[in-house]
Amino acid sequence: MVSPATDAASVGLIEIRRLVPDLSLDIRYAGADNFVGRPVAGYEAPACYLHARAAQALARVERSLRGQGLRLRVYDCYRPVRAVRDFVAWAGDLGDQSGKSEYYPHLDKSALLGDYISPTSGHSRGATVDLTLLASRAGRYAPLDMGTGFDFFDPAANTDSPQASPEQRANRDRLRQAMAAEGFENYPLEWWHYTYRPEPTPRTAFDFPVR
Repeated sequence: MVSPATDAASVGLIEIRRLVPDLSLDIRYAGADNFVGRPVAGYEAPACYLHARAAQALARVERSLRGQGLRLRVYDCYRPVRAVRDFVAWAGDLGDQSGKSEYYPHLDKSALLGDYISPTSGHSRGATVDLTLLASRAGRYAPLDMGTGFDFFDPAANTDSPQASPEQRANRDRLRQAMAAEGFENYPLEWWHYTYRPEPTPRTAFDFPVR
């Protein structure tokens, strides 16, 4: 069911920086650095909204990691239904191959619909987040090597892919352990994808824009 709600506050979603003002955000779909190569429908700002319980859990993950010299970088949180439809339309346009070399070099674009790009997304329910780990290097935080980039549509991005090196596997496991400690479950096909359990609205999606 798609909720008729027109804003985040009315359904209990909050912007994560209310809890962690300096959290590293790289909301890819609000700009052109993503697999469609442009801002995605429904992303009017590079913001991260989550249900309050999920946001509070993510803030606890961040606090725990900071004690280990690590931090999170968030790529996506709540995703409007209209954005999911935009993705499906892009996947169906087989004439547009502009992102193939970077995002799906080993797959035919027609294979993306299904496991990788679905007509529904847990992100639209407000408890799913895409993210990675940062580590301090020479006084600056930089992403750890996870073996693939974000939104790399390929078996190599499976969390337990045998193609990952021991270091990459250890980094993926470190992220998974930190997230699991606060109730987030990984999607096995994507090392960056986590959903807070139990979901606050497991059967309700939202379509108001990210502002």
